[in-house]
Amino acid sequence: MVQGFRQIARNEHLPARIAAQFAERIHRGDIKPGDKLPTEHALSQTFGVSRTVIREAIAQLRNEGLVETRQGIGAFVIERQARHIRLGDGGQMDKHAFTDLYQLRVPLEIEAAGLAALHRSDEQMQMLDAALAKMNSSIDWNTEGVAADLEFHRIIALATGNHYFDQFISAVADRVGHAIVTAREAIMFDEIMAITIEEHGAIRDAILTQDAHAARDAMRRHLKGSAHRVGLELEFFG
Repeated sequence: MVQGFRQIARNEHLPARIAAQFAERIHRGDIKPGDKLPTEHALSQTFGVSRTVIREAIAQLRNEGLVETRQGIGAFVIERQARHIRLGDGGQMDKHAFTDLYQLRVPLEIEAAGLAALHRSDEQMQMLDAALAKMNSSIDWNTEGVAADLEFHRIIALATGNHYFDQFISAVADRVGHAIVTAREAIMFDEIMAITIEEHGAIRDAILTQDAHAARDAMRRHLKGSAHRVGLELEFFG
């Protein structure tokens, strides 16, 4: 199964590019439902990356609903009817298509934040805090930081209590993940870390106090800032 993959260039968002190669082969039928993915060691050798990168790539595939992981056994491809929504690879879109996709993210994420404030559980708050703490402590923001950022948004989608938010937001977030990397490469590390954590912290605080309006406003501010940092001109209302 490891034949046919290519090594990943160091200037790419490694987990996302590896996940994209697997997703392409799964959708082509080269890797079939029920097939077990190679071990982390084998994949790290194939792609020339660390096992941490491989784990994050598999986590992305799991979030997209393409694989499931079984403790102590490995990762397996899921039957097609059980899969989540998947969009085209964001790294291959032109600027107009990417802007449109990011625009779609705006109403979904804002509404999700408000609903999460109303319906979140104590366990989901603990999960949000863990994701925020991981963002704060990440050394490599192009791997650990991006994964924690996307996980933060996925937990908010889960906290809405509406599984369609989880499916759509996970699909969109996975495709725009490389833009987060671009933003972090464009400005100073300390600056982007402080901005990102401050914005996510405001969202977390509003959800904790179950203030739906404040949560929506905090998410809107974050999305505006995030879009600006990657050079996108989006339309915001309200």
